[in-house]
Amino acid sequence: MTATATATAGSAVNPVLRVAPASSAAAAAYFGASLAFHADVSDVAASLTTDGDPGFVVLDSRSTESWDQGHVPGAVHLPTALIPEQAEQLLDKAVPVVTYCWGPGCNGATRAALALAELGFQVKEMLGGFEYWVREGFEFETWEGRERRAADPLTVPVDAADCGC
Repeated sequence: MTATATATAGSAVNPVLRVAPASSAAAAAYFGASLAFHADVSDVAASLTTDGDPGFVVLDSRSTESWDQGHVPGAVHLPTALIPEQAEQLLDKAVPVVTYCWGPGCNGATRAALALAELGFQVKEMLGGFEYWVREGFEFETWEGRERRAADPLTVPVDAADCGC
């Protein structure tokens, strides 16, 4: 019996299936597009720690005060409001840009990515932002120097090199 038939029969509808899943073709298109627009914190960190050019630049779109509090080492600092007037002087349109802001509760990286895309840049958003960068135990820079905190076991495996996803 389908979810619609179940609802029609008067039974309680499973809230997960209240709206039927997309077709496999639609799901493949959606999730493929999602990967084209997003980068994982761990993948960004792994790419930055390899020898050589990672093939992208990381952009912190937060305020100067936020930048000073902590940022990804090697990131370019360009607050979202300044992107229209400064991006073309600081960034190369031939190099993809990965934006980030505070974390999952902030859409600043999305706004920055939109502003860059409207200027013709190739762009991805780093999911989790600076919050997950720190929570996953990666080194960061502050106005006082470099720092690293212990990884949060709710965001990374304790006894494995990676999460396997």
